Amino acid sequence: MRARTTTSRSASHRRSPAGIRRPGLYLGVAAAGAVLVNVVVGVGPAAQADPVASEPVSVAEQLGLAAGSNAVDGVEDLRPLEELAASRATREAEQTAAQQAQVAADQAVLDQQAAEAEAARVAAEAEAAAAAEAEAARVAAEAAAAAEAQAAAAKPAPARASAAAQPAAAAAGTAVSTIAKINNTAGPIKPQAQAAANAVVSNVPGAGSITLGGTRPSAADPHGHPSGLAVDYMVMSDSALGDAIVAYHIANWAELGVDYIIWEQRMLSSPGGSWKQMEDRGSVTANHFDHPHVNYR
Repeated sequence: MRARTTTSRSASHRRSPAGIRRPGLYLGVAAAGAVLVNVVVGVGPAAQADPVASEPVSVAEQLGLAAGSNAVDGVEDLRPLEELAASRATREAEQTAAQQAQVAADQAVLDQQAAEAEAARVAAEAEAAAAAEAEAARVAAEAAAAAEAQAAAAKPAPARASAAAQPAAAAAGTAVSTIAKINNTAGPIKPQAQAAANAVVSNVPGAGSITLGGTRPSAADPHGHPSGLAVDYMVMSDSALGDAIVAYHIANWAELGVDYIIWEQRMLSSPGGSWKQMEDRGSVTANHFDHPHVNYR
């Protein structure tokens, strides 16, 4: 067994150089074949003398494509792309301009709406202020009228205020020495009212210097001023003269043909009767604080 092993190992060592030299042998055979092919193909003199055959041929020429036409065709192929890019840029610019214009228009609308809202607010505030001023003026006028009415109501009654004047007025009688001037705006006054006014201005001191109001169409009582049977003795702030005129009518009720008297927001319908309080008519004149009103029969 040992002898065989030694023998096979010695044989393998002897074959190793031959296996190493085989690649070199292959390369030599290949080179010899290449030289033989070159000799067979390229030995013709015409092939060696023709310079055109030795020029290189491009792949494009072999495919039947001209080099110059490729460049022109490439430029022509790029032109639609350039036009497309330019068109896209133009559209984007137009869209941007349109968006900016829309933003500006929207802002203008918002500004206008804000201005209108501000103007409406200012107008509303002004209207509210005017209404408040008017309300304040109304309240002040009502307060002044109420205070004036209260002050006039606190004044003593005509019968008490003219206690000394009544005997003098009664003693004066009804003799007439002066014709009363009566202001009429709705026709002439009735004769009995004119006669009574004549007696008043003739017998009551100071009565001839005041204004006397006769007919007028605006009176509420159709049997009063519109009928020509009423006279207003405008004493204004001279309440003592008003008391004297009232006392003279009470003392000469029948002779003067008196129907009723209104003085200082009260009414007297008979010489021996009592004064009746009247409703508040809202002003000094309407409540008869500045003039006695006498209605005659």
